[in-house]
Amino acid sequence: MLLSVAVIKAQEDGPKQIKLTQEEQQLVQKNNDFAFRLFREARTDKSLLLSPLSITYALGMLNNGAAGKTQQEINDVLGFGEAGADGINQFCRKMLTEAPGLDKETRVAIANNIYMNLPYELKEEFTKKAFAYYDAQPESRDFADGKTRDVINQWGSDHTEGMIEEAIKEDEFNPNAVSYLLNALYFKGMWSNKFDVKNTTDEVFNGGIKVPMMHIIANDTGEGCQFQYTENDLYQAIKLPYGTGAYLMTVYLPRQDKTVKEVLETLDGNNWQFDARTSYIDLKLPRFETNTDIDLKPVMSALGMPTAFSDYAEFPEFCNKSTFIGMMKQVAKIKVNEEGSEAAAVTIIEMDKAVSYHDMFMFHATRPFLYIISERSTGIIFFIGQYMGDETAEVKSDEVAVKEVKSEEVTSERIYNLSGQRLLTPPAKGLYITDGRLRYRPQ
Repeated sequence: MLLSVAVIKAQEDGPKQIKLTQEEQQLVQKNNDFAFRLFREARTDKSLLLSPLSITYALGMLNNGAAGKTQQEINDVLGFGEAGADGINQFCRKMLTEAPGLDKETRVAIANNIYMNLPYELKEEFTKKAFAYYDAQPESRDFADGKTRDVINQWGSDHTEGMIEEAIKEDEFNPNAVSYLLNALYFKGMWSNKFDVKNTTDEVFNGGIKVPMMHIIANDTGEGCQFQYTENDLYQAIKLPYGTGAYLMTVYLPRQDKTVKEVLETLDGNNWQFDARTSYIDLKLPRFETNTDIDLKPVMSALGMPTAFSDYAEFPEFCNKSTFIGMMKQVAKIKVNEEGSEAAAVTIIEMDKAVSYHDMFMFHATRPFLYIISERSTGIIFFIGQYMGDETAEVKSDEVAVKEVKSEEVTSERIYNLSGQRLLTPPAKGLYITDGRLRYRPQ
């Protein structure tokens, strides 16, 4: 039997490898665990593309400015645990410098950047780490200049070969944000065994509409149809190499009575790289494109790092302002055709101003209240009462009470301005009080 020229060349050249220590191998496995957990949390019944590595870069860079519970949650979610921020930095640096040069026939590019809103400034140590580990060169801009969103989108387009043209939409851009941190990841690989476009035909997919189905046809010589393959009761799986074989697409095809969800539930960062045998395969694969624009805040919070998105976020080493993650999203795109695959992702993290006095509580008894007189050691209540206002102004007090009842019908949240007046909804901007806590809404 004869192998295709592409496969023979791949075997002769041999794919280059990134050499990992045992500790680094464990970090890769745990970060892959994050990839599967991320996808399980984010998936719906629609086509979806995510880049967990792009998220790791964006959060890894930001994590150098985090501390306490916020940093620990990020470490744990990304799978770095005790290795911490330094472990993420080393991992990202190694991939950034070595991954692009593994295969001369496959294009891999990783880029990072930070845009700061004037007059905020990054901490010096954070800036050093952003450059040393991520090649990021922060840029200060006036976000209200009407051009910054275009600059960010152009950066994303430039570093994804035009695949991601609009990473952040007009209604998503916040001119009052403290900063935007970005990662761009680009991949373009040519199949080691290319599909012949003459064999592509329209076929029904999943009992629905027809799609262009690519086809590598098995023949007597076996040319162009040898692949790494395995199967079990749950799925069939195949490894499709790019270029010299440094990069692969692994495809899991559920059995007729099984689902993608069932397959996904069995996979983790350790077992997904199955042992396979080289087999002759008659291969069909759809030619397709998938576009994803996903809000990562609920996904990442559910995975275990909610603190970073709250007023209690700790990013003391990031810049000269208390901040939290106001927005986190990823835009991704993939094209798969007879020649190969092209994929790109841009992950954006928006840092917003935190209210430094969020732990300050206000108690202004300027409205009706309940009171109790008790004995401390036993807790027995001696008296219990309520104060509704001055005894000489009973009618006015009743009017207030009636108004409050009506307000309850509108909202269950008790909201007041700083003068103690009841509000139906929070103000459009500025300070207000709810549940005894001082809150702030930026413009």
